[in-house]
Amino acid sequence: MPKTIIVSNRLPTKVLRTDAGLTFQPSEGGLATGLGSIYRHEGNAWVGWPGLFLEDAAEEQYITEALRADSMAPVFLTESEIQDYYEGFSNSTLWPTFHYFPQFATYEAAHWAAYVAVNEKFCAAVLAQAGPEDTIWVHDYQLLLLPAMLRAARPDCTIGFFLHIPFPSYELIRVLPWRAELLHGMLGADLIGFHTFGYMRHFLSAVAHLLGFPAQNGLIETPTRTVLVDAFPMGIDYERYAEAAASAAAQAHEAVYRQALGAGRVVLSIDRLDYTKGIAQRLLAFEQLLVRYPEWVGQVSLIMVVVPSRDQVPQYAALKQEIDELVGRLNARYRTIDWSPIHYFYRSFPFDELASLYRLAEVALVTPLRDGMNLVAKEFVASKADGRGVLILSERAGAARELSDALVINPTDLDALVEALHQALVMPAEEQAQRLDAMRALVRRYNVFSWTKLFMNQLTYSKIKQHMLATDMLSPAATDELVAAYRAAPQRLLLLDYDGTLAPFHPNPQRAEPDQELRLLLRALTEDPRNRVVVISGRDRATLARWLGDLPLDFIAEHGVWLRPAGEEWQLFQTLKNDWMRELRPVLDLYVARTAGSFVETKDYSLVWHFRRADAELGAVRARELLAHLNFMTSNTDLQVLEGNKVLEIKNAGINKGAAASRWLAQFPADFVLAIGDDRTDEDTFRALPPAAYTIRVGSGARSLARFHLAGVADVRALLRRLL
Repeated sequence: MPKTIIVSNRLPTKVLRTDAGLTFQPSEGGLATGLGSIYRHEGNAWVGWPGLFLEDAAEEQYITEALRADSMAPVFLTESEIQDYYEGFSNSTLWPTFHYFPQFATYEAAHWAAYVAVNEKFCAAVLAQAGPEDTIWVHDYQLLLLPAMLRAARPDCTIGFFLHIPFPSYELIRVLPWRAELLHGMLGADLIGFHTFGYMRHFLSAVAHLLGFPAQNGLIETPTRTVLVDAFPMGIDYERYAEAAASAAAQAHEAVYRQALGAGRVVLSIDRLDYTKGIAQRLLAFEQLLVRYPEWVGQVSLIMVVVPSRDQVPQYAALKQEIDELVGRLNARYRTIDWSPIHYFYRSFPFDELASLYRLAEVALVTPLRDGMNLVAKEFVASKADGRGVLILSERAGAARELSDALVINPTDLDALVEALHQALVMPAEEQAQRLDAMRALVRRYNVFSWTKLFMNQLTYSKIKQHMLATDMLSPAATDELVAAYRAAPQRLLLLDYDGTLAPFHPNPQRAEPDQELRLLLRALTEDPRNRVVVISGRDRATLARWLGDLPLDFIAEHGVWLRPAGEEWQLFQTLKNDWMRELRPVLDLYVARTAGSFVETKDYSLVWHFRRADAELGAVRARELLAHLNFMTSNTDLQVLEGNKVLEIKNAGINKGAAASRWLAQFPADFVLAIGDDRTDEDTFRALPPAAYTIRVGSGARSLARFHLAGVADVRALLRRLL
């Protein structure tokens, strides 16, 4: 029975070294809660680092056996790996870059080497658990390379990947020296998940710009597979927080806190120490609240919980010092005998005490400068069963895309933050209840369990979709069958597209002339009297004749407009007109003016708008606009608009590669037919040929009528060499 393997940097159980020896402390994080029902299922496992550096093989064995009993498989890291992979590349390169703090990022080759090595170590640990048809779900930024590594080793596995932090814009990703490797690593997955559509859009943009892979409706067409990308906002265990907040233990803690605070109003801030959280900005806003609205002096306090994190790192140590100084200054300025403006705790709280703080607070201040989701906002909402309380939420937290009934603010707009604090403190009870009820219903419905179920269902769907869209790879066995059929056939017809099939694309189409290897290969094929070799291309006839006209080849040019059997003169497929060009050429020129790098190619009976040299994202947008414009202008005419690889072509309807291929097959009957092409215009050829023909789509995992699929030009040439 297929298994499911969960993979993350940390296991849901942390191993600690105490005076009593090694102890195991379960995690209370949302991920561990949501995935508990999966990894503990019979045969499944969770692979990750147990959080402790060990030098003793006996201790490693003890921990491995203890964790195996709870469906976990540890990956042990050396001290240098923890330093270079985790503290180094993960947290000093990826973390600041992905959170829009590139000024804190470092780019050290040694850190990258450690990151690659540890991802390989995780890969080996997963492969020890996973069979060829199992499902693997990889989590977060520490393991961006892992999906591709797993794909290489287990091609048939179902692999999901989820990023729990923001994915930044292309302008930030392009700064990383290893940006292409990281994107390729993620694309090893069948399904890639993000918290918000915005992060998903940034990823698609980066893939288009840096790798050149097209995407439509969240489907990325890589050279070998179709990868689905989607947004899955993560939830919390709603019932756990609601029940904890209503428990007798939480009420008892709340009573103690209330006695200490008196009758004052309470604003709550809970965060890990990190420069992405906007903690210092909150303190400044609270200070300005007391300046601008002095009536709150002595009436409202801020409880600030900061959970220790990496305070030996210079940026974090500086932030800790800044927070300490701000708290000290505010308290020194405003504190009285019976009131303190700030109650500052630099430590973590037990779960039941945390629930009591949520109960106690009238306002939650959740204002990160950048955050993937931020579950504190959802935990606060789930804890407010009495309908009293206001959430102030940063627009740059993923949760803001869902919790629109919060007071959503720009965390760097100090004035807006001050006004939101005041608005929250004076908000009528009825409005508080309305806002909270709407948010509680959403948090209850879209909890962490529904998030897990939705991702796993979509992962299954992505694999089904992949099989529907992709043709079969031309396997060694299928290649042997094709070669055998070719050699046995008395008469053969080979229909070969040029750009992207026989020769790679070039930013300047006129510089994609055939190299010596291709010319020798085509000459060898044509020297066999049983072969009829046809170059069937969208290229104009003059270019094809100049490049390959000295070889005994047949030509189908301009997608079937011009035909030339070897040794004969060019002939039109049928009588055509080109007077329509006068009306449509200005439209194409307009889009050239609006799209730097694009240009127009004029053929005898068609116009082509090329955008391969344009910015990838802008070119794709302009192409969609131009396509809609041209479809409108050519409706009720005998013209059609063809979409090729980075081109749009306007030509006469009814003439295409398929019609020309059918004429060739009727004129030159063959026992063996091979057609190879790389884009949508070649689908007409595949459609026109008999079922027994060998049809091959090149360079994309997209939906195709072809029987088989090859990755690229080099594979096409290798196949043709096999035929000789």
